Amino acid sequence: MKNLTNMTDFLLIGISDHPQTIHVLFVTFLLIYLMTLIINLLIMFLVLTDSQLHTPMYFFLGNLAFLDMSYSSVTAPRMLFDLATKSRSISFPACITQVFFFIYFASSELFLLSAMSYDRYTAICHPLHYTQIMSRSVCTYMAAVVWVLGFLYSLVHTLCSLRLTFCGPYTIHNFFCDLPHLFQISCTDTSINIIVIFIVGGILGLGAFAVTFFPYIRILNTVLRIQSNNGKLKAFSTCTSHLTVVFIFYGSIIFIYFVPTTSNLFTMNRVISVTYALINPLFNALIYSIRNKDLKTALKKAFHHIYSENWSA
Repeated sequence: MKNLTNMTDFLLIGISDHPQTIHVLFVTFLLIYLMTLIINLLIMFLVLTDSQLHTPMYFFLGNLAFLDMSYSSVTAPRMLFDLATKSRSISFPACITQVFFFIYFASSELFLLSAMSYDRYTAICHPLHYTQIMSRSVCTYMAAVVWVLGFLYSLVHTLCSLRLTFCGPYTIHNFFCDLPHLFQISCTDTSINIIVIFIVGGILGLGAFAVTFFPYIRILNTVLRIQSNNGKLKAFSTCTSHLTVVFIFYGSIIFIYFVPTTSNLFTMNRVISVTYALINPLFNALIYSIRNKDLKTALKKAFHHIYSENWSA
């Protein structure tokens, strides 16, 4: 038994083997990726430059935009390169690096969604004490915890995956490297890795799930007691945007990491992976930008400022 790290590369199957669809897929995913970068960069720019958006909610939204842009960038450029060049081999170091950063950004987003849920709970259920509870130092600390937890979680899984050996076939039935794909082609006993996923992932995942969803019990009770219809609509608007992102994100994670991958599910796994890695980041940005009046107002102010400067010059 030889270790793949010393002998050859992996072969990524990609999304499609049909030559006539490759160009269509390349253009489609290039547009999706560029839109993801542009919209998320725009959100980050507005959050940083508009003083009206210097609030805890938009601080976390700026972090979410950065994470969405980052974990999309882990997979999209490589996939576009493979579609353009028809080169589907990837070295073990490149593969394991992709695994680390994908898990890092995805798990950080999982924890960030929990922080955003707590922020909404505090804003709606404790509005009079919101600024004291969610101070700048508290928000910074929460964001730091999110990034550190994501790093440690990814590091544990990446180190565990380094013990794997591979003796062929070296084919990954997807367009990027991820843990389930490595487990499938490994000739090492992966029970330890799977146990780590279920124990570490289960503890942190259930903790994040509880922090994300349990506050909504109190939030729902509080919102229903609001007398003003406008107040109810505003509260529901911010909550539904967050919950929509959460449900899509959790659904993709459960299917990819907790549903056994069999040959019958290869196609479905690739479809879910595309949704998870490429479409979700764009969808998140669209949800928070199109449905958010504050962001749209900030964007109009930015365009007006640029237009006024150009006109005066």
